[in-house]
Amino acid sequence: MELEQELQQEVLSCLDLSEELSDRELLERIDTILIREGKRRGISLRERTGYRKKLFDSFRRLDVLQELVEDDSITEIMVNGMEAVFLERGGMVHQWNRHFSSREKLEDVIQQMVARVNRIVNTSSPIVDARLEDGSRVNVVLPPVAPDGPILTIRKFFREAITMEMLIEWGSITDEAAGFLEALVKAGYNLFISGGTGSGKTTFLNALSRAIPSQERVITIEDSLELQLAIPNLVRLEARNANIEGEREVTIRDLIRTALRMRPDRILIGEVRGREALDLLQAMNTGHDGSLSTGHGNSPADMLSRLETMVLMGGELPLAAVRSQIASALDILVHLGRMRDGRRRVLSIVEVLGYEEEQIRCQPLYEYNPAEERGLEVVGILRNRQKWEIAGLPPL
Repeated sequence: MELEQELQQEVLSCLDLSEELSDRELLERIDTILIREGKRRGISLRERTGYRKKLFDSFRRLDVLQELVEDDSITEIMVNGMEAVFLERGGMVHQWNRHFSSREKLEDVIQQMVARVNRIVNTSSPIVDARLEDGSRVNVVLPPVAPDGPILTIRKFFREAITMEMLIEWGSITDEAAGFLEALVKAGYNLFISGGTGSGKTTFLNALSRAIPSQERVITIEDSLELQLAIPNLVRLEARNANIEGEREVTIRDLIRTALRMRPDRILIGEVRGREALDLLQAMNTGHDGSLSTGHGNSPADMLSRLETMVLMGGELPLAAVRSQIASALDILVHLGRMRDGRRRVLSIVEVLGYEEEQIRCQPLYEYNPAEERGLEVVGILRNRQKWEIAGLPPL
C-alpha cells in the first residue's frame, strides 16, 4: 500500500493540474513512471500491470472501489470512513482487505460520483442520493451528520436486464405465479410491490414491467434512475434536489403532477416514501390503470398501514377517506422477502377487495410455504375479474 501511495505521488508531481489530459495521455504518463520506478525498485511486469490499473482508477475512476464496482458477484459496497470497506457477496457481508489512502481521497471520489448526476453534497447539505453510470444506487452521508467520516453505500444492480424467467430459475417465484402476475400487468391491474431493504423490489419491478404491452406510453418517476424498461414510448423523469440556495427542487410529487399532463397510459414510480403516495393513488384512480410502484413494508398489512400514514402526510383527509382511496386504487400487493441464506423470494400475493366496515379488506392469493417444494402455494382465487375479462385473458 505504501508503494502504491508513493507511485500516486510520483504521478501527481508530473501532472499540471491546469491541463486537460485524455485517458490515453494519462496512461502514457503512468507508464513512464512505472518503467522508471520498476527498474529502480525491482517491480515485476505483473506488478506493474496491477499498479497501472490502480493508478489510473485513482485519478479517473473510483480509486480502490473500482475493482468492486466491476465485480458482478458483489451486490453491495459499504464504506464506513476511509479505513473500513465492507462488501456483500452471495447474501453475506465481509470486510475488504483494502481501504482508501486518505479521507481526502474518499471525499474526492464522492464528489466525482455526485457531480456526474448534477447533485451537490457538502457540510451544509450532508446527505444525498445519486447513481453510477451503470445505474447502481449511491447514498452519501458526510460529517457532521456522520462524525466518524464520510459514509458511502453503493447498491449495485445487474448489468443485464433481469427477466421473469431468470427469477423463476433462481427460485424467487414459481412459474405459475409469474404467469399470473404478468397477465395482471397486461390486463391493467394496479400493482404495488412491498418488501424490506434489499429484498429485490426494484429488480422485480423491472422484470414485471416487461409484460407491459409495447404500444403503451409509460412514464417512470424516480429519485435516481434505476428502472430499465424496454418500451418504445417511454418517458423517464428524475427528481432533483434543491441547489445550494435551497431552491429549484423538483420532487416526486411535482413529477407525478407533470406526468398526468403527458398523456400516460401507465405511471411507474420507483418507490414511494412520503407525501407523493397521495398523488400516486389519485393517478391510479383517474384512469391510469396498470400503474406500478414499490415501497418499504414488513408485510402486505404493514404496507397498507404505511401507505395510510404517507397519504395523511400529503393532505388533511379523514382516515376513512384515505382507506377508501387506497382500496379503490390498488388491486394487487406483491410482498418480497430476503431469506437468511441471502436469496430473495416472493412471499405473498394479495388481492385488495375493497373498503368495508372501516377496514381495507384483502385476501391472499399465493403464500410462501417453506414445506412446499414449489415454494408459493395457491390459497385463493382472484375475485375482481372485470379487467381480466375485458383484456380477453383465459378464464381463471
